[in-house]
Amino acid sequence: MNEKSYTELMKIGAMKRNRLKENFVQDLYIEMLLSEVQLTVEKEKLLRKIDLALDCQDKNSFLQLTGRLQELNKRFGT
Repeated sequence: MNEKSYTELMKIGAMKRNRLKENFVQDLYIEMLLSEVQLTVEKEKLLRKIDLALDCQDKNSFLQLTGRLQELNKRFGT
């Protein structure tokens, strides 16, 4: 028979819980990293468009784009 003792079963359960916690934390870090990358890319695109609007002296585009940048900053808490 391959029955495990109560102590062995408790150790196995504790190890599984620790692995689940580690995986959760790792998934959380990955999600945070992806959000940061997304924010950075979106900000860079908007800033390039804002620079172009300034170069072209396009006030309407400038105001629209800076509004979007403010919304983006609020959304990501920056």
